[in-house]
Amino acid sequence: KRDLVSGAAGLTTDDQTNADKRRKDGEFVRGVSTARNWIEESDDAQYPVEAGRYHLYVAYNCPWCHRVLLGRAVQGLEDVVSVDVLFPNRSGEDEPLGPNLWKFEPDGQVGQNGKHVSFPSCNADSVMGKKYIKEVYEAAGIDDQKSVPLLFDKKTKTIVSNESAEILRMFGTVFRTISKNEKEINLYPEESRGKIDEINDFVYKAIANGAYKAGFSSKQEVYENAYDSFFTGLDELDSILSSNTFLVGDSATEADLRLFPPLFRFDPVYHSRFKLNKKNLWEYKNIWRWMGDMMALPGMDSVSNAEFLQQCKQGYFGRTGNGTVPLGPVGYPECYKIKHWTH
Repeated sequence: KRDLVSGAAGLTTDDQTNADKRRKDGEFVRGVSTARNWIEESDDAQYPVEAGRYHLYVAYNCPWCHRVLLGRAVQGLEDVVSVDVLFPNRSGEDEPLGPNLWKFEPDGQVGQNGKHVSFPSCNADSVMGKKYIKEVYEAAGIDDQKSVPLLFDKKTKTIVSNESAEILRMFGTVFRTISKNEKEINLYPEESRGKIDEINDFVYKAIANGAYKAGFSSKQEVYENAYDSFFTGLDELDSILSSNTFLVGDSATEADLRLFPPLFRFDPVYHSRFKLNKKNLWEYKNIWRWMGDMMALPGMDSVSNAEFLQQCKQGYFGRTGNGTVPLGPVGYPECYKIKHWTH
């Protein structure tokens, strides 16, 4: 069996040392993705590269799903890997399988705030016909997982992977040869892999997971440390982008796709929901210019449009506190396409 990717693609969870104690002490500690098989460029592989065979289960509000969808869109794999979109709010206490489960709600539902909400992109399970993602896991023989994204093999009805970083890595490497944008897009070029892995590790700790450390930890000291690390990280990223079009040179790579989801959510969601309110994104002129360049990449409209952002807001605000979803800020995400920060 092939070894899984080493380096930053595998470091997508917190250090698990004394995890239970740290959680009890108020620190947010992300769990471990355990379904981690690999798709290979070999006909006799357990999971060979094959168009039409694999399927993604995602939720638009989830940033880990978002980076996988970015890889699918930018690499041009829409006709290679199919997708189903879950509702942005999870199950409640009164539902048959219990609370906090990702579910399919193609017709929408009445939210915690009393308003019926539905989204055009949210559909039914087109492969397994299930109501909850937990049921998809169970049908494939996995009883202890319920997370997304989920890469599913339609041929064997088994789960390939639920680790977003490794799904993204597969999309940019083994799937690249059958992608629509093979010539234009190389998300993991061999000559830049060391630098990409280094930036991935930094972005995960300070920005992507760091935002959750600030937003979901109940201990003031943990929040303050995460807050400081987050904005120190933004300063460093703004400095990197002062001399580079993208994080690793003149072309977008996997590192850029992993940074985009938390920054796409920053002003409209994280700034208030996660109490990361020192600055707005538009105050970082090089990052703001980079956002415009990212929005211009192939396939981006489908994974960064107004509905996508509205599902993000529904997912983060619609299941906490009183469940009300903010109407503002006005102009997002369209303003990301305007590269000059003073506009």
